[in-house]
Amino acid sequence: MLRPSFLRLCSAITIGAVVAIAATAQDGQHSDVKPSILRLWKGPAPGAKGDSDKDVPAITPFLPPKDKATGAAVIVCPGGGYGTLAGDYEGADVARWLNKNGVAGFVLRYRHAPDYQYPAPLLDAQRAIRTVRARASDWGLDPDRIGILGFSAGGHLAATTGTLPEAGDPDAKDPIEHVSSRPDFMILVYPVITMLDPYAHAGSRRNLIGANPEQDLIDKLSAERQVTSNTPPAFLVASSADKTVPVQNTVMMYLALVHAGVSAEMHVYDHGNHGFGLGGSDPALSTWPGLCITWMKGRAIIK
Repeated sequence: MLRPSFLRLCSAITIGAVVAIAATAQDGQHSDVKPSILRLWKGPAPGAKGDSDKDVPAITPFLPPKDKATGAAVIVCPGGGYGTLAGDYEGADVARWLNKNGVAGFVLRYRHAPDYQYPAPLLDAQRAIRTVRARASDWGLDPDRIGILGFSAGGHLAATTGTLPEAGDPDAKDPIEHVSSRPDFMILVYPVITMLDPYAHAGSRRNLIGANPEQDLIDKLSAERQVTSNTPPAFLVASSADKTVPVQNTVMMYLALVHAGVSAEMHVYDHGNHGFGLGGSDPALSTWPGLCITWMKGRAIIK
């Protein structure tokens, strides 16, 4: 089963107001400092049904110390089957790992079932990319080195953000909408990829597009079917022992990327239950974060 733990990212913050990012955040978020939260729209998000936490998509910025900052950034999408959001092991812990390597991490709180289905999660992820890109100078970032990382259903969200990008609208009243939602790279960890049987994760599909979706929507949200030569390069991680999201999801995405001529690197471990996060103390699974950093350096994402 998907891990059900859920850290409410704004338990002590009144989400009705935009939380400014303090200048001291440039020195990074630390375990003894309560992270600030930035809602993605000043007013209600598109299709919002209220103004409680679950209705307000937001990002939590974790910035590396100035002396380590590389200018790269990653939007972090926790998993949860599109029915909840996993805890720190797929969110804040990941952002702190990125910080140690000079990369800014922005943990995304996106909308999900039972109150929201497609397109709400995708709109939230696209808005997160746009927000970080539009405000890159505020955080000392390079707008051309902004990627997205997702676990499980968060991996599907990351993959669809990469395969269904939208160009910026120069005529939009909101300046954040002027920039593209396309991530510059993707990191997909035991991701849900396809909505097609027999390898779809049934819970994620039901939560995202309902019990009886139209075939066109199934195809649109099967990321392996939407890969083009414009899809961002990707680093993929999975376990062949995953009993929750079949490893074929990862393999299909990798093959689609290679077929389209998109640079991709895949690591499949022979053991590991679904939800292993950064790998913990497992001597094999815990190697993927280092391999990912090597990949990022090889692509000049980390300079």
